[in-house]
Amino acid sequence: MGGPVRSGRPGAGAGGAVRRGVPAGLLVPALVGVAFLLLPLVGVLARTDWPSLLHHLTTPQVTQALRLSLVVSGWALLLSLLMGVPLAWLLARVPFPGKALVRSLVLLPMVLPPTVGGVALLLAFGRRGVLGPWLESTFGLTLPFHTAGAVVAAAFVAMPFLVISLEGALAGLRPSLEETAASLGAGPLRVFATVTLPLLAPALAAGAALTWARALGEFGATITFAGNLPGATQTLPLQVYLLLQDSPEAATSVSLLLLVIAMAVLVALRGRWTGGAVREARATPPEGAAAPADPAGFADPGAPEEGPTLEKPPIRPGAGVGAGPAPAPAAEESDLRAELTGYTRFPLTAPAGTTIAVVGPNGAGKTTLLRALLGLTPRAHAEVLLGGRDVTRLPTHRREVAWVPQDGALFPHLSALANTAYGLRARGVPRAEARRQAREWLTRLGVGELAGRRPAQLSGGQAQRVALARALAARPRLLLLDEPLAALDQTTRARVRHTLRRHLAGFGGVCLIVTHDPVEAVSLADRVLVLEGGEAVQDAPPAEVTRHPRSPWVARMLGGNAWEGTAGPNGTVELAGGGLLTTAPGEATPPGPGAPVLAVIAPEAVSLHLARPEGSPRNVWAGTVRELTAVGSRLRVLVTSPEVPALVAEITPAAAADLGLTDGTRVWTAVKATEVTVVGL
Repeated sequence: MGGPVRSGRPGAGAGGAVRRGVPAGLLVPALVGVAFLLLPLVGVLARTDWPSLLHHLTTPQVTQALRLSLVVSGWALLLSLLMGVPLAWLLARVPFPGKALVRSLVLLPMVLPPTVGGVALLLAFGRRGVLGPWLESTFGLTLPFHTAGAVVAAAFVAMPFLVISLEGALAGLRPSLEETAASLGAGPLRVFATVTLPLLAPALAAGAALTWARALGEFGATITFAGNLPGATQTLPLQVYLLLQDSPEAATSVSLLLLVIAMAVLVALRGRWTGGAVREARATPPEGAAAPADPAGFADPGAPEEGPTLEKPPIRPGAGVGAGPAPAPAAEESDLRAELTGYTRFPLTAPAGTTIAVVGPNGAGKTTLLRALLGLTPRAHAEVLLGGRDVTRLPTHRREVAWVPQDGALFPHLSALANTAYGLRARGVPRAEARRQAREWLTRLGVGELAGRRPAQLSGGQAQRVALARALAARPRLLLLDEPLAALDQTTRARVRHTLRRHLAGFGGVCLIVTHDPVEAVSLADRVLVLEGGEAVQDAPPAEVTRHPRSPWVARMLGGNAWEGTAGPNGTVELAGGGLLTTAPGEATPPGPGAPVLAVIAPEAVSLHLARPEGSPRNVWAGTVRELTAVGSRLRVLVTSPEVPALVAEITPAAAADLGLTDGTRVWTAVKATEVTVVGL
């Protein structure tokens, strides 16, 4: 039988030399490699003079060298942290010419022979080196044959371990965490200190431990650059070198000490430090079904259940609908005026109190629009005025624009309360007052009792409400929500949508919501902005977009059939894919034959028949059933036809049973001319 490789002798089980599924051709060389690495360590253990071990390690020369090694490695670690952390951030976060060369310079000490590194240091910082004479004349600092020289040599060979560890960890962090912190008002240094560094703490600890261990064991560069002076530069590795000539047993004992220190560092790093920060920071909040229960439920206390509905709630006072002027909002003026260029290219205006749903197919420029308003993308540029204040040239943290990414981007190392207070603290609000306001916002959104939980302990709905509370608590003029409910299940989404709608009603600024859900677009927004290819193809109230969509994608998103074509004579539409569609006289067909139009047909307006229908329908085509899908209490039937593009009909299950519809059934489709809506493109 085929399958995993088994051992050659029958009955080889868990104790066999070759385990099931492990190819012998790989296992044997791997075991040889383990033995190759292990035997030298075994040799040290076997040759150690155990009765004299303590005596060897407590001689004055060894203890002096040990103290010096700890001093040198400690200062080398500090020097590496001061230079290596910013360098790692620069390599991971900032694009600049010559980055590959800089990274190669960082890696060079790891592959350079240590003695060559010592020679290079001597030629750079020695008394006759490039920089040495200046250091001596200006600061009176002489590095060669001095403890400071041993520190420099150790830092030179050890710092790359820190830089590489941190750069990899930074690359694994979600940029949205730092971008969200900036949108809440935190400057670059505050973001680095309060978000980036805490998330890097495990990787930083691992890199620092490796750096310290490497500095502790440095030999070649130290002896070449700093010499071997007892009490000044003679570290423990150099002491081993001397003892090998006079007392090999003592050299073995000191080697064992260094070996134990190195192994202790590696064992401490195993699994507990490495990778933890990246995994936690990249994890998305769990959905409601898999997370701890929400004691208050997903909706505000006393809020009614909300099912999918296309009804738009009453417009709140002061909310603008369309392009006309609106009454002055109660809050500080926060009207939006933006001119977008680049990939997204259109003007955008909205009075204070307006919520705009941004919809469109993938790649239409929805997220690019939000990031352009934040000043976070080179793909597009936005000239932005908020309340008459030009914020175009201001950095993100000074624009008063709060952003909630699709995943919420809650800071995993902070509690829900600390997350919510983050923007207030970044704007200088005292800690106690910030926490009080944050708790109020969490209570308003029904998650006040979860203030002490971290994001990993929250359900998807809870995390989304905490992210919204954090953004609203920061008091932005412009609120940007990038598919805030996309990660939730349908039940949770309906409840969180209800909460979101209630709190947007009291928001005095402008809100943009990117969504692919027609229910969200219609129920949450005063206007719907439709993007395609970076351009605005429609910007109108939800009812207008629903009745007269100017985008095939939006028409299909709303569940309708959308056919592109050109206006023909006598109220006909010549379809782009072939075929002719008849509309009712008097319909608002664009004047003039040849004008591009979009014909929209509601699925419930399509009737299905087993025989060609007689009577009033003016649009009748033969077709074949290709797909049946249940949508609530009705069935959606996809019918293909050689005469016209594919058509979706919506019927009851009883009607489908009467017709005996299955995949492949031949049917006739009929659409009345009065059921066709034609809009110009």
